[in-house]
Amino acid sequence: MFDLLASLSVEEGLIFFSLALLAEILGTIGGFGSSLFFIPIAIFFFDFQTVLGITGIFHVFSNLTKIGLFRKGVDYKVVLWIGIPSVITVVIGSFFGSLISGKLLEIAMSILIAVLGLIFLFYKPKPISPNPILSILGGSVAGLLSGALGTGGAIRGLVLSRYQLSIASFIATSAWIDLAVDVSRSAVYISEGFVQWGAVSLLAILFIISLLGNNIGKWILNRVEQSVFRNWVLWMVVITGISSLIKVML
Repeated sequence: MFDLLASLSVEEGLIFFSLALLAEILGTIGGFGSSLFFIPIAIFFFDFQTVLGITGIFHVFSNLTKIGLFRKGVDYKVVLWIGIPSVITVVIGSFFGSLISGKLLEIAMSILIAVLGLIFLFYKPKPISPNPILSILGGSVAGLLSGALGTGGAIRGLVLSRYQLSIASFIATSAWIDLAVDVSRSAVYISEGFVQWGAVSLLAILFIISLLGNNIGKWILNRVEQSVFRNWVLWMVVITGISSLIKVML
């Protein structure tokens, strides 16, 4: 049985898990999850389909932790409006991920990450009350992208950022939606062979990282103004997307 963890040297392992922890912290602070950072990091170490598989399960760990840490203030109406269409379309997107060229998906993912980072930085409309049409549309697109490219949390974050939600409510609501999406896509990835038993030891460490990263992220959010960190995080999203695209094209 091929062990993913054993495929990394000691130095590669230290770099990979350190960057995964950083991705988890930044994803918590930014409010849109760690996949925007984790996927570009992971493709430097594993093939794209393996990255999709471990990202889905890593996100299950992460969202369960967020739900525990930010359990107050969940808007269940928004969870249903965004979550149901997301779960439906994420399954469709997950099957696309097994049919389309890995390199093509990496290019699309890199461009998407850079563009979404710029949108979040410069598009700051006034908040509105939760809207079912916007929620359903955003949830459908986010689910499709999550399944095919591994990252749709930024789309959901863009929709949720339009609504008048507190920081804790934003994160908790997003985590419940993401959990449903990640469980659904992980089931497809496992059935398609993206995740093998050889990933268990690596995923066990990522579980610990999800606990540590979310707690550090919450500690920071309790002490520092979120908007300042959010802008820094978004610039890092843009840089990550561009660097990932350069890596794929070389």
